[in-house]
Amino acid sequence: MSGKNFQIFSLVARITLKRELAQELADEINRFSVYDLQYVSARLEKDISDLPSPYREKIRPYFMEQYFGRYNRIMTMRGSGELEKIEGEIKDPELFRDFCRMITARYPDRELQDEPEEYTQGSPFNSLFYYLISIFYMFVLDEPGHPAGMPFPGGFTVREHDGVVYCPIRDKEKDVEYSICNFCPAKQDDEF
Repeated sequence: MSGKNFQIFSLVARITLKRELAQELADEINRFSVYDLQYVSARLEKDISDLPSPYREKIRPYFMEQYFGRYNRIMTMRGSGELEKIEGEIKDPELFRDFCRMITARYPDRELQDEPEEYTQGSPFNSLFYYLISIFYMFVLDEPGHPAGMPFPGGFTVREHDGVVYCPIRDKEKDVEYSICNFCPAKQDDEF
């Protein structure tokens, strides 16, 4: 992972076309080696194992989809040439630039080393992977940061109805620094 850093978000912030953003992000995501992905997976499993049961068992497949199902989809799109077929401009370019600024403010001039640092929750290494996947889904595919069906504590879930994704915590995360929720295209689920 040497030479990999969060400045990719400063570089892509100027992009307005979804196709160009998709290609830049997919190329950056492709730089994660098998070892890097194993590291991200192990750290994610550690975070999940720290959650209370039965929530831990319910959330595990959604976290795996959010990280690795989405990773696989992006890599498949990259390999099949599907990225070149993406059309249109980023729907909310100012929100997109704000998202990029938020990430670079959190990790200014942070370069990752060959060996990821000792793991702590929210480590830069895992965060880089998480933010790259999230920005692709939210600003290229216009899909929510968290997959439909994902449970939250209290029995709440992200749900889809008539093509619109609703999230029970969307507007409740406004004060959470560095949360993707503030940039997510999901609508607040007012039923909760």
